[in-house]
Amino acid sequence: MSNEGSRVTGINPVLLIDKIIRAKIYASTYYKESCFALNAKTIIDRAVELKSIGGTFGGARKPTPFLCLALKLLQINPEWEIIQKYIEQEDYKYLRALGCLYVRLIGKPKEAYEILEPVYNDYRKILIRNSDSTLSVSHMDEFIEDLLSKEIVFDLVLPHLPKRHMLEELEILNPRKSALDNELQFEENVVQQHHEEEERERKRNLKKKSKLGEGGQNPQKEPVPESIEYWNSIRQQMGLPPLKAPPAAK
Repeated sequence: MSNEGSRVTGINPVLLIDKIIRAKIYASTYYKESCFALNAKTIIDRAVELKSIGGTFGGARKPTPFLCLALKLLQINPEWEIIQKYIEQEDYKYLRALGCLYVRLIGKPKEAYEILEPVYNDYRKILIRNSDSTLSVSHMDEFIEDLLSKEIVFDLVLPHLPKRHMLEELEILNPRKSALDNELQFEENVVQQHHEEEERERKRNLKKKSKLGEGGQNPQKEPVPESIEYWNSIRQQMGLPPLKAPPAAK
């Protein structure tokens, strides 16, 4: 068993799962038949076969295959980079979920937030095996929220995780930026660019008006059609005398 990837010091990672639940896992048919001799590479084959995730279920509180694989992964204690690969790949959602649970159990608080928070952007549906044996639909981002906010998930008591704002105050974590924050920032940039373009256009128009009025003279106005000035300008071009303006009304 490799210990190089372990984030747990002084204890066997397997002990993170309650003794009673461990005993149920060791006694389960799935663990005996499907988890024997697995390693960090071959456990992937079992994880991609999963159809749901969950803890224990039914009257006998049988462990789900997901829970069995979680214990086996703690036994294997693979390199940290391998676990990150489980999470970074996007083809197999239950392999990703298994890696996320492992990070929450083993990872330091800073690692838990930094590795799991990006998975908030995964909105795929996942099936949950409930304690009464029924199946319910959830989503990957909801599972991540449970891992980061709850003390117990799938019958597992999770290690204490300080609130995010506390780690920010201690400057252990940078303020989190969500995908929505990025979208809002993009929209703000677009609006800002639009305003800047409008301002540049306004300045160009002012510059044009200034050029038309150079030398203290007002720019010449175009004669209004059908007015005396309009027709006189045409007559002037034709060499005809101007029309006389009608006398002002008394």
